[in-house]
Amino acid sequence: MTGGDARTGGSDGDDRPGAMSGASAPTTLPLPEVSPQLAARLTDGLERVERLIVERSRHEDAFIEEANLHLARAGGKRFRPMLTLLAAELGDGIDDAVVAAAAGVELTHLASLYHDDVMDQAELRRGAPSANARYDNSTAILVGDLLFGTASDIIADLGPEAVKIQAQTFIRLCSGQIRDDRPCPPEQDPRAYYRGVLADKTGVLVATAARYGAMFGGCSAATVAQVTEFGERLGVAFQLADDLIDVVSDRDELGKEPGTDLREGKRTLPVLGALASDDPADAELQRLLTSDLDDDGVQRALQLLRPHPAVAAAREETVAVGREAIDALAEVPDSDAKRALVALMESVVHRAS
Repeated sequence: MTGGDARTGGSDGDDRPGAMSGASAPTTLPLPEVSPQLAARLTDGLERVERLIVERSRHEDAFIEEANLHLARAGGKRFRPMLTLLAAELGDGIDDAVVAAAAGVELTHLASLYHDDVMDQAELRRGAPSANARYDNSTAILVGDLLFGTASDIIADLGPEAVKIQAQTFIRLCSGQIRDDRPCPPEQDPRAYYRGVLADKTGVLVATAARYGAMFGGCSAATVAQVTEFGERLGVAFQLADDLIDVVSDRDELGKEPGTDLREGKRTLPVLGALASDDPADAELQRLLTSDLDDDGVQRALQLLRPHPAVAAAREETVAVGREAIDALAEVPDSDAKRALVALMESVVHRAS
């Protein structure tokens, strides 16, 4: 960020009340268009969000508190709360309600990760042991539920409209996760099904993050609607990029083993593109992509998939979705915050470049 890098969380070893003792300080995605003044406000806002997350995750039972904070302490880019803060800057700026909404969204996201890792049987998350690996599946599920409850408790203080949005977001998020775990029905187009899953399992919570920021930042109804549309498309682009990263990155870059989607048999955009190929040279790859893969099979599939034209096509589609998101902001007046939102989108779509 121009004028300063917005960071969240307490310093390692900080044992002050509300600080993340032993936590790695999460960093945001780079936003080169941010002015020094906006960078300072975002840094302060993210620190307030982080303190609230920790404060509301405290528990009289030391084990529950440790499990609550396990993934928060592992780091992360705090992408969603950053979006909430930026959307608020399109209006009156960051206040206590905006900070609370950002914390509620991030806790909802963290809760979903506990459940994701159980479903994926993941061993690592953000370079640290996943909650299910550190504890067990039952504990990870229950802590995820507890964090969902904590997020809803925070959002409840923001009024009935915010509660309704939270409930509707949760319904779509869970629906997307259920459909993500099931094959595309034979009567549906696989690519359309995949995009619908992404809109629900990822896009909706990002849309809510943006919507809350604009709402509680005092923006007009028109701007709230435009920012919400931007957020949903941003979320889809974010997940498209994540799916690409799972193919093209290595373990050190990811913080976990690549090829997770291949192990689970998920039909992400690169996989769908490869399966649609009629080139006889793709026969081995297509056989692997429709098989139950062991570790050797995953490595071979990645070796064949990474240079495949389907990966380049998936990158192009990711960039196209990013352009659609930026177009949704066309009628939002120009400002430092709007330019930062555009920069955020660009940083998202180019992560898998």
